[in-house]
Amino acid sequence: MNAVQHQVEHDAHLSLVQGASSPPLIEDTIGVALDRAARRWPQREALVVAHQQLRWSYAEFAARVDALAAGLLSIGLTRGDRVGIWATNCAEWTLTQFATAKAGLVLVNINPSYRLSELRYTLEKVGVKALIAAESFRSSDYVGMVETLLPDLAGSEPGQLQNAALPSLRALIKIGGQPRAGWLDFDTLARQAGAEQLRALAALAATLDRHDPINIQFTSGTTGLPKGATLSHRNILNNGYFIGASMRLREGDRLCIPVPLYHCFGMVLGNLACVTHGATMVYPAPIFDPLATLQTIQAEACTALHGVPTMFIAQLAHPQFEHFDLSSLRTGIMSGAPCPTEVMRRVLERMYMSEVTIAYGMTETSPVSFQSSTDEPIERRVSTVGRVQPHLQCKIVDADGHIVARGETGELCTRGYSVMLGYWNDPEKTAEAIDADGWMHTGDLATIDDEGYCRIVGRIKDMVIRGGENLYPREIEEFLYGHPKVQDVQVVGVPDAKYGEELCAWVRVREGETLCEAEMLAFCNGQISKFKIPRYWRFVDAFPMTVTGKVQKFLIREAMQRELGSR
Repeated sequence: MNAVQHQVEHDAHLSLVQGASSPPLIEDTIGVALDRAARRWPQREALVVAHQQLRWSYAEFAARVDALAAGLLSIGLTRGDRVGIWATNCAEWTLTQFATAKAGLVLVNINPSYRLSELRYTLEKVGVKALIAAESFRSSDYVGMVETLLPDLAGSEPGQLQNAALPSLRALIKIGGQPRAGWLDFDTLARQAGAEQLRALAALAATLDRHDPINIQFTSGTTGLPKGATLSHRNILNNGYFIGASMRLREGDRLCIPVPLYHCFGMVLGNLACVTHGATMVYPAPIFDPLATLQTIQAEACTALHGVPTMFIAQLAHPQFEHFDLSSLRTGIMSGAPCPTEVMRRVLERMYMSEVTIAYGMTETSPVSFQSSTDEPIERRVSTVGRVQPHLQCKIVDADGHIVARGETGELCTRGYSVMLGYWNDPEKTAEAIDADGWMHTGDLATIDDEGYCRIVGRIKDMVIRGGENLYPREIEEFLYGHPKVQDVQVVGVPDAKYGEELCAWVRVREGETLCEAEMLAFCNGQISKFKIPRYWRFVDAFPMTVTGKVQKFLIREAMQRELGSR
C-alpha cells in the first residue's frame, strides 16, 4: 500500500480520492494503438466526414495515416520536430494527428480563429518546423496570413524555407486549393513516400517511447501569453480510453464530434476514445453548426454526441429540432463548462441520451480527471462531475495547501498519468502549476462529498467577494436557469466602492419570450439569500465565446466595467 492509498483509507473525512487501479494503463504509443484497431476492426468505419463526403474503414484510415507519416519523413522531418496544424475540423486534421504520432513528431494544435500575431507567437514559441494549413475558412485567409509573415516565400523551394523571421520553419503544406509557390500539397505529400520511407517508418515505431512528447496545446492565455501544455502518448491515449469506457463507448458506436479537433475535447474525448473502442468518428461540419449536427445525427444514426452546454442549448433551441429523429442517440459527453441542470434534463428527455455523462478536466491533465458514469442516478449526473477517473488522485486544498474536510470548498489538484509533461520551454510556469509532489493545481474551486462525487464551484479568479461574503457564480446561475424564460445566463463580479464587488447577470431570453429586471428580481426574492441576488441585469442576444464554445467571462466583466465606469 502506498502512502496516498494509506491516507485515503485512514483519512476518509478528508477531500482526497483515488481512482480504480484497473483495468491497467495502456503502455503503448498512439501508433501502436491505431495499428491494433486496424487489425481488430479492419472493415468498421473509422471516419465519416459529412461536409467532405468521405468515409474510411479502419484499414483504409490506418493506411492513409502511414502514407502521410512516411511523407512527413520524406521532407526531412525527424523525431521530436514540431508540426503545426491550422485548420477547422476535417479528415486532414485527423490524418495529421495520427501521422505525427506515428512518425515521432510533436503535433502543435493551432486555434483556427488565430490571426497574425497569435500565429507568429505560436510558431516562434515552440519552433514549429512544418506547418499544415487549410487554404481558408470564412473570413480566415490562412494562406494569406502565412504569406504575410513570409514575404519572400514565393522564391523559396517548397520544403526548404529559409527565413530570418521564423528560422525554425522549413516546410509549408497546404490542404486543398490550387498550387501555390513555396507550398507543398497535402495530398501529394501523402502519395510521394516510397518503400524506403515506409521501411524507415516501421523501424522508427520500435524506437518510440510512450512517454515521448506528442502534442502541444496552447492554453487560452486570458491571464497572460498562452502557454504550450506538452502531452505524451501515455497522457492522451489513456485518457481517451478511460473516457470512452466511462461513457460505455463500444465497437460499432458512432460518435458525432461537432467540437473542435484542435482542442482536447475533439482529439482526445472524440478521436482517441473512438480508436481505442472501435467506434466511428463522425464530423458534421468544419465548425459547430446546430443544424448540420442534427442532420448528421439522423443521417448517420449516431449513437453518441459530444458538446459543451451552449452547443446542446443551440440544438434544443433550433426551430427545426422537432423535425429530426434522434432516437439512435444513447450516450455522449457534456463538458467544457459547468453543465446547467435544466439543460441536462432536456438532453436526457428530448435527445434520448439516457447514458450521457459529465466530464471535467483541463488541457494540462489530458484533459479529464472526473467523469460521471452512465448508471448513476440522474441527480448525481446533473449536480456533480462524477467521481475520479482510474489511476488518478485528486484532492481539495485550502490557501495554505492543506487538504480540507469532505464538503468544504477549496482548490482542486490532480496527480497521476494524465498530468502534462510541462509547459513547453517554460520551467518557471511549469513549477507554478505542478508542485514538487507532482500535483497539478487547477485553479478551480470544488468540493468532494462523502461518496467521492466532485462538484465544481467555479474558478478561483471568478469567485466574487461581496462585503466579506464568498459568492460562487455557478450556484447563482443554476438557480436562475430555473426561470422558464431563461435560455442561458452568466453571472460575474464587477467592482463596487461599497461592497468591493457586486454581482451582475447577463441573461439570454428564450425565443419568443420577453423578460425584464423586475421579473427576475421577483423570481429571486424569497428563494435565494438577498446578497446572492445580482445587482445588475443585462439581457443580451449572445455571450462572448471562444471557438470551443466556452463563455469568456472576463470579457463580460470588462464590458460591464466600461459601462459602469462611464456613469
